[in-house]
Amino acid sequence: MLIVGIAGGTGSGKTTVVRRIVDLLPEGEVIVVPQDSYYRDSSHVPAERRQEINFDHPDSIEFELLVEHIKQLKRGISVEQPIYSYLTCTRAKETVTIEPRHIVIVEGILIFTCKELRDLMDIKIFVDADADDRLSRVIARDIAERGRSVDKVLDRYEGVVKPMHLQFIEPTKRYADIIIPQGGNNQVAINIMKIFIEKSLHDYRVK
Repeated sequence: MLIVGIAGGTGSGKTTVVRRIVDLLPEGEVIVVPQDSYYRDSSHVPAERRQEINFDHPDSIEFELLVEHIKQLKRGISVEQPIYSYLTCTRAKETVTIEPRHIVIVEGILIFTCKELRDLMDIKIFVDADADDRLSRVIARDIAERGRSVDKVLDRYEGVVKPMHLQFIEPTKRYADIIIPQGGNNQVAINIMKIFIEKSLHDYRVK
C-alpha cells in the first residue's frame, strides 16, 4: 500500500489536484481519506457558537482516530470513516465504510502538522497557491457550501484563516517531498505526480 499525503492552504486547489490525480490512476486502486471527515464533533456546543469554531487549528482534528484508521488500512482492515457536516458542525450517526486499496490519498490543510500521521506517508505533496487566489476560492466555496455571507467570510479570513495559515500550515511546507505551485491548474505537475506515484507503487510492489 502507498500512502500519499496532499496538504496546502485553504482554497489552494488540493481537492482539484486530488481529483485529477485519481482520474489519471487505474480505477479501483485509489481511495481518498479527507481530513475534514475527522473534525471533532461539536454537538455539545450551542448552535449559535458553532460558527465560531476554529477549523484551521490542529486541535480541531481528531488525529488520534485518523492515524488509527490509516494504520488499520495499512493492515488491510476496512474502517468506518466519520461524516462531518459544516452546516451543523456535527458528525452524523452514520459512517462510510472505507476498504483498503493499493493507493491511499490523505488530503487536508493540517495533515502535515501531525508527526505520527506524516510518518505513515510514503509521499508528501504540498499544493501551493497565491494568497489572493486562495481567498477568492474560499469566498466562493463558503458562500455556496457553508451558507456564509461575503462579510463573514472576509472577517473569518482575516481573523482566523490567514493567521492560522501562517502559524500552522505554511511552515509544514518544509515536510513536503514535492510542492505543486498554481494548485489544480498545474497540469504538468499533476502528470509528473501520476508518473511518480505509479513508479513508487511499482517499486513498493516489487520489494
